[in-house]
Amino acid sequence: MKTHATVSSSDAKQIVWTAQESSIDVTAAQLSPSRKRFAPLHPLRQWLDTIEIRDAKTANLLCQMIPARCPFERTIKLFDRTLCAIPPLCKLNPFYEQVVALRFRALCYLADECSQDVSRYC
Repeated sequence: MKTHATVSSSDAKQIVWTAQESSIDVTAAQLSPSRKRFAPLHPLRQWLDTIEIRDAKTANLLCQMIPARCPFERTIKLFDRTLCAIPPLCKLNPFYEQVVALRFRALCYLADECSQDVSRYC
């Protein structure tokens, strides 16, 4: 059984361990779990994840305000020829996952608890 470990000089945080045919990549964050990352937006993300929907009026408002698709995505055409396509920029929003999850919880509340038709929000 032939094993060896290598540390790249260009990237000291990356350690590659190889055992015969398999290789495992281990980052420095996995090696030292006590090391804290700088995450200034984490409290706001956590707060967005803990918001509970308790009434239909709030759920309807959230479903109206949060779009189902990214509003910035565009395809610019001239005489049926595509000049350029602007990709969805919503993924650049640091709170994208939390806002989409909040909209989903509001839709679920309306459908399950209030028995409303949510097809108008899709």
